[in-house]
Amino acid sequence: ADYRQGEDVAALLTLHPSNFSQTGFVTQPTLTEVAAVARERGVPLVHDAGSGLLRRPEEGPLADEVGLADALEQGADLVLASGDKLLGGPQAGLVVGRADLVDRLRRAPLARALRVDKLRLAALNATLRTHLRGDPTPVDRALGPQPELQARVSAMADVLGGAVVAATTMVGGGSAPGVGVDSPVVALPDDHHLADRLRQGDPPVVTRVQQGRVLVDLRTVDPADDAVVVAAVQQARDAG
Repeated sequence: ADYRQGEDVAALLTLHPSNFSQTGFVTQPTLTEVAAVARERGVPLVHDAGSGLLRRPEEGPLADEVGLADALEQGADLVLASGDKLLGGPQAGLVVGRADLVDRLRRAPLARALRVDKLRLAALNATLRTHLRGDPTPVDRALGPQPELQARVSAMADVLGGAVVAATTMVGGGSAPGVGVDSPVVALPDDHHLADRLRQGDPPVVTRVQQGRVLVDLRTVDPADDAVVVAAVQQARDAG
């Protein structure tokens, strides 16, 4: 009903809640329903997908997210997304959809001020080719199954004198609010300054503090860098 209101309307806009979620007595129409209203009114439907997810996977933590291809199939005329985040490419803005509308945006005077450079285009091209080949991107690997993660976490906990605890790695990054992946992490005693020293170190190590402990989450760390993390923690302790 809200989308049917108003007289001077040029387009309907739907937004993905990239960094928040609503629970309780709230509801949201599907894209298909909003697209039907857009057709009735004779205006385009613009959907801001935000995260850059190309297509919703059949299983996993992102199974409930709407990707770019899904939004187009559900009736959106234009879909806006990020080139980084879940797409895994450079920071950039993407617009996909009806060719006539994309062409209007391309010819708008503001487009010249917002265009990306050749290096970003090259990185974006390489990222999209990775998706076309069906190869996993670093984001896919980080969110997917990691059978060796338990052993890596246990080994690091032994070296650092920490404990292995169960936690949830949030997708974050303005991509999928409230969505996480269960992960074992290394829990270290927090002296209220260890996390700060790690973040300010060289190289910086970003952890999180929970229930009085510093949690070192290796899910997004390359296994080749585990020794670097250990050295950073030891250096931060010595500095304290």
